[in-house]
Amino acid sequence: MDPLGAPSHFVDIDSLPVWADQLVTSQPVGEKQVDVHSPFPCRKDINAKIILWRGDVALLNCTAIVNTSNEALADKNPVSESIYMHAGPDLRAELQKLKGCRTGEAKLTKGYNLAARFIIHTVGPKYKSRYRTAAESSLYSCYRNILQLAMEHAIASIGFCVINTVKRGYPLADATHIALRTVRRFLEVHGEALEKVVFAVSDVEEAVYQKMLPLYFPRSLEEEIQSLAFLPADIGNAQGEPVVPERQIRISEKPGVSEDNSDEEGLEADLSFIGSHAFARMEGDVDKQRRLILQGQLSEAALQKQHQRNYNRWLCRARAEDLSDIASLKALYQTGVDNCGRTVMAVVGRNIPVTIIDMEKALLYFIHVMDHIVVKEYVIVYFHTLTNAYNHLDSDFLKKLFDIVDFKYKRNLKALYFVHPTFRSKVSTWFFTTFTISSLKDKVHHVENLQQLFTAIPPEQIDFPPFVLEYDTRVDWQPSLGSPATHITF
Repeated sequence: MDPLGAPSHFVDIDSLPVWADQLVTSQPVGEKQVDVHSPFPCRKDINAKIILWRGDVALLNCTAIVNTSNEALADKNPVSESIYMHAGPDLRAELQKLKGCRTGEAKLTKGYNLAARFIIHTVGPKYKSRYRTAAESSLYSCYRNILQLAMEHAIASIGFCVINTVKRGYPLADATHIALRTVRRFLEVHGEALEKVVFAVSDVEEAVYQKMLPLYFPRSLEEEIQSLAFLPADIGNAQGEPVVPERQIRISEKPGVSEDNSDEEGLEADLSFIGSHAFARMEGDVDKQRRLILQGQLSEAALQKQHQRNYNRWLCRARAEDLSDIASLKALYQTGVDNCGRTVMAVVGRNIPVTIIDMEKALLYFIHVMDHIVVKEYVIVYFHTLTNAYNHLDSDFLKKLFDIVDFKYKRNLKALYFVHPTFRSKVSTWFFTTFTISSLKDKVHHVENLQQLFTAIPPEQIDFPPFVLEYDTRVDWQPSLGSPATHITF
């Protein structure tokens, strides 16, 4: 401890400037760029929690700091050595009791003589270019497990060192992308769990972090738009985890069916697709039912029963899985009732970042929200307003959704109002409802402006996103260039 009255060498994080307060130098946004948004939008509440500080992580006065080590928790690197020196011998004694730490894991110890109450130890991966995918997943696990551990122990503030060490050879720029986006995604969902996150860096590391922080923590709309072009192609899933397409496992009703020719091939072709070994050819009652389905010999009642079982499995998954990240998008919500007293569900196309979210989780969230709504008649209002290429749901996803949902979804849907359609969306909708799901054709209504929508749904019964109202007031409605402003009735 410091002598009485002597200044402490520890640094109070409350005295450090937060990222939100640092100077932003950016160019004005052009009119055409206003509707372009980053998958990491400007969030002042999150930026107020972020601190970039050049210095020794061991000197931070916060609830916990991070130590990067090896599997034996005995690595000799500048970060670890400083932590051991300031914490005192009791730390090494506790580390011996932990019996090591695997790559990607995180373990907690006391801080002892440090200003920090806890130390979270983690082991970063050794980097080799041919094993890059594994290294990315392991490094993500380091940051995610640290944050999870912090949340479980009610840690209010945390100081991160740069986890990859020189000996382990992880490229600094690549590692920084993973670190920043994982922290960003965590704060989006669990922001209330942490008050401050400090990135403690060296001189070299500071330059890289200064360059990349605006990509994931933009401080203004201008900075958000300018940073969009510099984001990497892989920005991970909703948690920031690297996406590996070949590792995405899908559970299928008919695992032997080739998707390209499932309607043309018979059971024998399906079995050959699986394999010719004895196990692949074992059949129980379920398989016999599937054979009858493929041969068109199963009754309509049996088909409905099979479909109901499949839907119930999806519903059970939807009720058990954490879908808070999808819910936070506010892309689907219940509003009022239409002129006939039917429940109105709103879908905001602009709030669906199709290219960066897990669409299977989106499907589960839809089922979770809608299951109790569709037992009665309902309508859907889809706001296509100001959507772009990143928001468009492809026909394969919509077809899968339509095939999975229960019969009551289709029977009780009375209208789908397509608000502010474009010419391209009208053409796409026509093709989809004509050749893919013809039963929807008579239920889809293109609505050019909100006054047209109000003939079917009173304005006080709809909660509009602000940008929808702003767009509608800006657009000069010309009936000669669009659909006539007729009343919509059912």
